[in-house]
Amino acid sequence: MTRAILLNPSDNVATLIDDGTFGDSCTLQGEGSGSVELAKDIPFGHKVAVSDIEPGGEIIKYGQIIGLAVEAIPTGQHAHVHNIESRRGRGDKQG
Repeated sequence: MTRAILLNPSDNVATLIDDGTFGDSCTLQGEGSGSVELAKDIPFGHKVAVSDIEPGGEIIKYGQIIGLAVEAIPTGQHAHVHNIESRRGRGDKQG
């Protein structure tokens, strides 16, 4: 069983607390309920999109905007440095 924790009801990503395999049903825990089907293998500690995120869309974790999507991130997709631009430490964007 693959599980992920959603820490705030407004989050659009959840953090895996188990390694996930393509096609797994990933159960949301914490402030989330239900499940998402993993669109690819996702390692422990990485994020999965729990809703579709458009290019340029905000990535919300802990109820806070942590970055922007650099490409579309469909539900169940791995959300990581390859498709998220961090807003931390940037002087040109508010974070």
